[in-house]
Amino acid sequence: MTSHIPIIAIDGPSASGKGTVAKLVAEKLNFHYLDSGSIYRTIAYAGRLQNIPLNNETLLLNVLENANFSFKNDQILLNGKDVSEAIRTEESGHGASEVAVHKGLREAILGFQRSFEKPPGLVAEGRDMTSVVFPHAGIKIFLTASAQIRAERRYKQLISKGNPANMTSVLSEIILRDERDLQREISPLLKTKDAIEIDTDTLSISDAVDNITHLFSLKSQTS
Repeated sequence: MTSHIPIIAIDGPSASGKGTVAKLVAEKLNFHYLDSGSIYRTIAYAGRLQNIPLNNETLLLNVLENANFSFKNDQILLNGKDVSEAIRTEESGHGASEVAVHKGLREAILGFQRSFEKPPGLVAEGRDMTSVVFPHAGIKIFLTASAQIRAERRYKQLISKGNPANMTSVLSEIILRDERDLQREISPLLKTKDAIEIDTDTLSISDAVDNITHLFSLKSQTS
């Protein structure tokens, strides 16, 4: 696939800051924004509402086919109901990682993900944006941080939103999700050879955003 539409694809592990960074980069460049993780979270949430085992791909595909999903800016609607906050729990994050292992499900949403590729440009973040969904992206970023730092960020995020959280449990969940994302057979989390790694252990969000927009500026000048 080739495209003249500029794409910045950002991959990274859970709680690496990629969501916040990607959204700010998109705002700064006035680009469209794709949070691919929210798609999997919403599918998992919808499945749980119907008491569907998340290891049952056939039933999950039925959910995907029959439910009405809407993703507009920061608002996510499921059958007309705003679930933007409901899908941000640790349970939904765990569920997203469970449903993401299904090959048929990933293939089913591929076209929807790629529909975000439109002028003036796109910033897409997830686990396989650089490797599978947008392998033709002009700029590929792998955003990472240590498990401890990521757990601390996720814990603070959950507490700030009024969600119950335990630091030990959050760290364990981060490590578990890393293992699942790295080891899954279909579209595992990986750093592509042409991706630029940005470690946010000691880097602020604004610095990470500036680094990426600077890379885009340099790329634009040479293309």
